[in-house]
Amino acid sequence: MDKMAAVALRIKDLREFLGMEPTEVASKSGVSLADYLAYETGGRDFSFSHLFNIAAVLGVDITDLLTGESPRLHGYALTRSGEGLAFDRRAQYQYRHLAANFRGKKAEPFIVTVLQDAPDTVKQAHAHDGQELNYVLEGFLRVELGGQSLLLAPGDSLYYDSNLPHAMYAVEGDCRFIAVVVK
Repeated sequence: MDKMAAVALRIKDLREFLGMEPTEVASKSGVSLADYLAYETGGRDFSFSHLFNIAAVLGVDITDLLTGESPRLHGYALTRSGEGLAFDRRAQYQYRHLAANFRGKKAEPFIVTVLQDAPDTVKQAHAHDGQELNYVLEGFLRVELGGQSLLLAPGDSLYYDSNLPHAMYAVEGDCRFIAVVVK
């Protein structure tokens, strides 16, 4: 079973265990019923935003959905260079979760790589509860945020309400940045 199918099955099993209807999870996570059912059956790939929202509705950590295991560490979580739980759900984005095994997280920290986009690329903007910090390490990142277009260079950061629809584009090559999503 591939990763997307495994995540989809975990979502369905957890929803059924909790006695929730698909319409309830779809509504509370901010997606249409058709989109939710496509996620739950593995027919559609997840964005981080949608998976984050679904995990919140189901009352679990996003790591539970990604791995099938609950975070166990407390006190601290150490992630070595180049490590982290891979969460590569979409072709344009590569995520490495930096604290996947830390129990009771108040934030979700990632190293994100956005692969260079063609000049005419249009991505669907996503939104989720909470706030987010993006800090550019390498390359240039164009962030479409609530109708604004912002260009970030290495060393630049952007902190925003993640309820604002947002999409990230790599400009002039790949871009690596730290993303911290605050619940």
